[in-house]
Amino acid sequence: MIKKALIFAAGKGTRLKPFTDNHPKALAVVNNVPLLERNIKFLQNYGINDFVINVHHFGEQIIEFLQEKENFGAKIEISDEKNELLETGGGLVFAKKHLENEENFLIMNADILTDLNILEFVKFHLLHQNVATLAVSDRVSSRKLMFNEDMILKGWVNKTTGETKLSEFNKNFKELAFSGIHCVNSSIFDKIKRTGKFSIMEEYLDLMFENHIQGFQHNAKLIDVGRPESVVEAGKYFK
Repeated sequence: MIKKALIFAAGKGTRLKPFTDNHPKALAVVNNVPLLERNIKFLQNYGINDFVINVHHFGEQIIEFLQEKENFGAKIEISDEKNELLETGGGLVFAKKHLENEENFLIMNADILTDLNILEFVKFHLLHQNVATLAVSDRVSSRKLMFNEDMILKGWVNKTTGETKLSEFNKNFKELAFSGIHCVNSSIFDKIKRTGKFSIMEEYLDLMFENHIQGFQHNAKLIDVGRPESVVEAGKYFK
C-alpha cells in the first residue's frame, strides 16, 4: 500500500472569492470542517499518514492550522512555494526531495471531496505498474481526457474550443474527466522535461507517447469545491 501523499494546497482559489481574498482555499469549510482536514483524515482512513503539503497563497495560515491541530497525528512536510506559485507540475518537481525515496505515492488536490475507494485505486496502479494512474469519471467538464479500450491515456480535448492533443488517430476514444487524484511512480522525476511553472497534465500528455499512463474509471461521489455554490453542494453529501 502507498504510505505517502502530496496534497496540492498552494493555489490562489480565485473561483472561491471572496473567501480566498483573505484565506487559502484549502481552509474553506464544508459543514464547519476545513477541506484540508477532511482530506488528511480521508487518506488516513486508508493507512496514509505521511504527507507533503505544498503552500503559497496564505501559506502561513495552513502552517499555523496544522500546528494547532498537531498535524492530526500525521507526519507532515511543507513544500513552501512562497517565491512563486508553480502549478501542479512545477509543484510536484519542487516537492521532489520529499517524494523521490517513495516508489509510489498519491497526489490529491486539496479542494476535491470524494468517497473514492483509495485502496482499489492504489491496487490498480500497482498491478499495472503505471508511471501514473489518473482517477477519472464520466461527468460534465469542459476538458476531457481520452482513453482507448484498455484505459490507456491517448489524448485530451477542450470541449469548448475544440482544441485536441492526441498520441494516435482517434479510434472512438472514451472521454472522461480527471478527478484531481493520481497515483505516481517516482520514476516520473527522471522523465519530466519541463522546469519552473507548469501543469502536470501538460507533462502527462507528453509522456503518454512513450509511457504507460492509465485511467481508473470510478463512479464515486466527487465534488470540486472550487466555487461558493459548490461549498453548499458539498455540504449535502459530506457531513
